[in-house]
Amino acid sequence: MGWVYEYALVDRTGKNDISQLRALNDWFLKFELKTVPDVAEVASIGGMVRQYQVVLDPDRMRTLGVTQRMVVEALQNANQASGGSVVELAEAEYMVRSRGFLRSLDDFRTIPISLSGATPVLLRDVAFVQIGPEMRRGIAELDGQGRGDRRCGCYAFG
Repeated sequence: MGWVYEYALVDRTGKNDISQLRALNDWFLKFELKTVPDVAEVASIGGMVRQYQVVLDPDRMRTLGVTQRMVVEALQNANQASGGSVVELAEAEYMVRSRGFLRSLDDFRTIPISLSGATPVLLRDVAFVQIGPEMRRGIAELDGQGRGDRRCGCYAFG
């Protein structure tokens, strides 16, 4: 029979928000914990996962003759990111991934979608690009205190 260990990242200073705590857990602590003997999985809950969000303007799209499919294809072609996995080597795990080329809001905003005459139609012409939280599907709290604004909860399964 295995065990479940629960831990929470808590910022009592107020300097980090829950998206920063979640990033710290997902990109550092999670991989360190997975190297502990008998830890089979580390599952993150709570916190906020940051993502680039593209909010399309249907009126501008119609005016410029741009379809949703054209926007999706332009985003895929501009980024060309691919997933990876974890390679276990000499009792250590190394994360393998391929990074896309887009690193800032301006990188997204200047993606060409189509041509209007001789003028390129850029993503910023038909959409608002922002950084925001991934859609949440639940909530977690620690010790019944319900202050999810400064906490990121996690589980380690052995």
